[in-house]
This record gives sequence, structure tokens and C-alpha cells, in this order.
Amino acid sequence: MSLRARLLNLGCRLLGKPKLRRAQRPEPLRSHFERVALLLGGSRRGVVETSQASPFVARLVAPMAGQGDDVLLYFHGGGYIAGSPWTHRGLIRALVRATGCRVVAPVYGLGPEAPFPAAQDDARRAWDGLVKGEVDQGRIILGGDSAGGGLALSLLASLLAEGQRPAGLIAFSPWTDLSGSGASHVANAATDPLFPPERLPDLVGFAAPGADPRDPRLSPLFARFDAPPPVLIHYSATEILRDDALRMAEVLRAGGGRVTLQCWPDTVHAWHVFHDLIPEGTEAIAQAGAFVRAILALPRAD
Repeated sequence: MSLRARLLNLGCRLLGKPKLRRAQRPEPLRSHFERVALLLGGSRRGVVETSQASPFVARLVAPMAGQGDDVLLYFHGGGYIAGSPWTHRGLIRALVRATGCRVVAPVYGLGPEAPFPAAQDDARRAWDGLVKGEVDQGRIILGGDSAGGGLALSLLASLLAEGQRPAGLIAFSPWTDLSGSGASHVANAATDPLFPPERLPDLVGFAAPGADPRDPRLSPLFARFDAPPPVLIHYSATEILRDDALRMAEVLRAGGGRVTLQCWPDTVHAWHVFHDLIPEGTEAIAQAGAFVRAILALPRAD
């Protein structure tokens, strides 16, 4: 692990984890998330950015050179209570350069103001908007980090049930089991530098009050996947959501899918967001870009 990654882990352990442990409402977490995001805007090199208000609100980022109609439909993380396409703009810009795709990053409903299933409904609205806009579903990759990764997988399950099939999916530290049944919630409680596992039930309560956390729309680990397209999952060996990734891969493979699992030994949850700060983030994004380009038969990144 790089020195920068070690320092990031230390900072998360000393500053981020205590904040998450103390917070009683979503608002302070949102403010902290946005302050951190000020440092993570990344470079606009090689990309063009616009916004779209209809039929869904989204941040649109495209390669400056333009490489066809390939789209990465990307959902930001934030535990279904925080985050936005703006907080993830640096990651989105990097994904454009790595994949060669246009990235569409929708705004989706966050709890407790817009609880489950608002995020899932908004994700489906974004997909429908692309397809109705004459984007070939076979040229769309789904993606997301943390809760956004779970949201992408939930959308994939619902699409497959209807006979629709995107080209593939990438998920970074996906949150796939809101019931918290994975053994890593206990085994990695001390090693995860960011998340205190005892607060996850409160987070679920903000995001999906009164809902069954095993509802497959909320926890895609319990969904059915019939012949899913190729999926890439990144996870850290020390994060509490390690088993969310590992067990999700088992479910997808049981459904007949090809899953590429890539593990980093000691990175912070969804470290891709910190790609400007740590080389492990740059490496992970490059690997995700190569995965997407291979699926879509796009030329390799420069």
C-alpha cells in the first residue's frame, strides 16, 4: 500500500469514522461530504460537461474527442442519504477518460426526505430516459460506488426480469445487503478505517424507514439475476462491506453471469473517489476503464 493511502486511512480513522459514529442526523454528514468533495474535483482535461433537466436531472460528461454513443449510467454513493453528481464530479471525469464513454450521472432521491423506493424509481427513470432517447441498451454500462453500486445492481435485476440487458456493470465497494448479514460487518469492524458497523442500522432507518432491508429492490444481494451481463466488482479486504461484494459475485455467477472480482488489501471504502490523492484510486479506475472498453470493443485508453 502506498504512503498516501496509509495517510488517507489514518485521516479517515481519526476524523471520518468518529464523525460517522457521532452523527445523529443526515445533515451534518451531508455537509462533511460536500466539504471533502471540494478537494476531489479532479481535472476537466479532455472532457465536456453539461447538465440535463428532462426527462431526468443529470450531470453529463463526455470525452472531448467524442467516441460514439456509448454511455456509462453512473450512480453516486453516499448511503442513500448524501452525495450528488457534484460530489463525485472528479471520479466521473476520470471515468470518462478511462472508459471513453459519455457518463450520465443522475440525481436521485435521498432519505429521509425522499425515502425508499425513491432512489430506485429515479434510477429506472434515468434508464428509461436513455433508452427512449434512442441509446442502444447494448451500449449502456451501469455503474456506481457504495450505495450507488447497490442501486446499479438493483436496476440491473429489474431490467433483466423484463428482458432488457445493458452491456455490463461496474461496482466499487457496493452496498448490496442493507440487512447487514455479512460476516465482514463483525470481522472488519476494527480494520475498516471509515465505517462504524453499529451505525448502519441507523443509516438504513434514514434511507428506508419501515422497509424490509432484505427487499431485493433495496438489497440486490437477495434479487434474482437471469443471465446477467459481465460485471466488475472492486472491494477492499479490510472494509465492512467486503462480504457484500463477495456474496454478490456468488449470486451473479449462480445466475450465469461472468464476474470479475478485484480486491485491494487495505484501502478505504470506495477509494476510487480519492483517485487524485492515492495511486490505488488511479489504478482502480484504469482497470475499470479497461473492463468497460473490452466489453464495448473500444480502443484502449492512451
